[in-house]
Amino acid sequence: MSTDATDKGAPPSGEGFAFSPLKPDLAPKVAPCQDNCPCGTSIRDWIAPIAQRESMGLSTEDAYTQAWERIVDNNPFPAVMGRICPHPCESQCNRSDTDSAVAVSSMERFLGDWALDKGLQLPCLTPAEERRSFGVIGAGPAGLSFAYQVARRGHAVTVYDWHPHAGGMLRYGVPDYRLPHDVLDGEIQRIVDLGVEIQTDVRIGRDLTLDELRDRHQALFFGLGAQRARMLNVPGETGPGVWTGTQFLERHNTEQPISAGDQLLVIGGGNTAIDVARVGRRYGAEVTVVYRRELAEMPAIAAEIEQARAEGVEFMGLTVPLEILHAPSGELRGLVVQHMRTGPTDGSGRHVPEPIQDSATELPATTVVIAVSQEPDWQGLEQAVPEGPGPEAAPPGVSSGGDVLHQGIASAAIAEGKQAALRACDIEPSESSEEHESPKVKTERYVHIDRVADHEASAELRLRNPALEVAETISEREFLAEAERCLSCGSCLGCFQCWMYCNAGSFTPVENPTPGNYFSFDPDICEGCGKCIELCPCGFLSPLE
Repeated sequence: MSTDATDKGAPPSGEGFAFSPLKPDLAPKVAPCQDNCPCGTSIRDWIAPIAQRESMGLSTEDAYTQAWERIVDNNPFPAVMGRICPHPCESQCNRSDTDSAVAVSSMERFLGDWALDKGLQLPCLTPAEERRSFGVIGAGPAGLSFAYQVARRGHAVTVYDWHPHAGGMLRYGVPDYRLPHDVLDGEIQRIVDLGVEIQTDVRIGRDLTLDELRDRHQALFFGLGAQRARMLNVPGETGPGVWTGTQFLERHNTEQPISAGDQLLVIGGGNTAIDVARVGRRYGAEVTVVYRRELAEMPAIAAEIEQARAEGVEFMGLTVPLEILHAPSGELRGLVVQHMRTGPTDGSGRHVPEPIQDSATELPATTVVIAVSQEPDWQGLEQAVPEGPGPEAAPPGVSSGGDVLHQGIASAAIAEGKQAALRACDIEPSESSEEHESPKVKTERYVHIDRVADHEASAELRLRNPALEVAETISEREFLAEAERCLSCGSCLGCFQCWMYCNAGSFTPVENPTPGNYFSFDPDICEGCGKCIELCPCGFLSPLE
């Protein structure tokens, strides 16, 4: 990246400066993208070695390696998350004030794929003085994240899972067109390479008791996920032709026989419902998603909903299931629904649907999938059930994370696995909720640069090739160009404006710069004129209070 800030739109000189008696504060600020990342990953700090590699004297490969290692410090699944995470970080990107958010998802996916191709291994840390043994129940994102974080600190870890393969909902709940199994397998294998033992086809409570686990290990982590579907409690829901969302997706992902028939009705509005609907289209069914509230309130990822629409999925909002109908022969016939209208708001501010009188309708169906919600299955493990969402609610020697505590996206489960691992290793995790100063980025000083385009296959092509990934990984050229779009909010990017316009000479370039550290500053020389604060485009320099 060029060290001339005028390349990104900063004024070269000639502006008036407001006098400030305050000297600059050179402490790095937390970027808004990091604030909104469930994993707490500093996105700015992993993009920086790539965007600033020339200033730092890094080769492209060394820059990539540094960036990847910064990601996996929090998240060992960049190739996976680059595909399935909705990346709420992008919604807070300051770049949106200039043109559009940095494509963090596309960049993370590229870097994750690059590391898999290069065979990079996860970095270990200094081993703990006392090696301990941990048992992890559940090989999903939370459990594997926990296992990774304790194993890289030198501890022994065994992961138990009742499925034949590790991955949890990443493998059995996410369709292959979103997440190919070879990508997931590659990133799980790196965790195994740290010495983590994964025992599959083991159900705790049946094959091993909780007491036996406690005898084997000094501490336990429960990352069971939420794979037990909740039902509607309507007549006919246990009859033929009716599936839960988790059943339907697991059979699809394990290539077990399943048929959607000609007319598939999916009940629900979350990500599982959308995944089921899109899989159904790939089986050739006409698909309608039935949702009890207004369609705008559907909690599923917005991009997934739009892709489903493009693939021909129909949506029916303000519609409540009343009964699933079967013919005398037992064959599924259809679904009776009640149409609703928007009613008054409840305590949360959401509108409560009200039934429209005499509006019950029968919708024909060959298959009905109930995908309204899921919950953990604690059968045989009742002693380990947490009494609340916080770590203090767990029984002694036991911690939990992911969907066991509350349903959320996979990146949140990964974060909870890490936080629990740090506490298990007697390291207090930093609190992401701590208040801190947001960088005052001068977005008007940056020139327009187009965001990398999505390499999304057409809906027609996706339906013809059911396992085809929805989008391709971006090219290296696009990856490098996208890194240049990062504004480096709150961290020095080496534009040299402060150094050039400081009359007192308070700033001195360092010999070996690193991201956020391009200058030494002498506060005794500083005259407090405020020029550097006015000129700093990325908000790194702020008034010292």
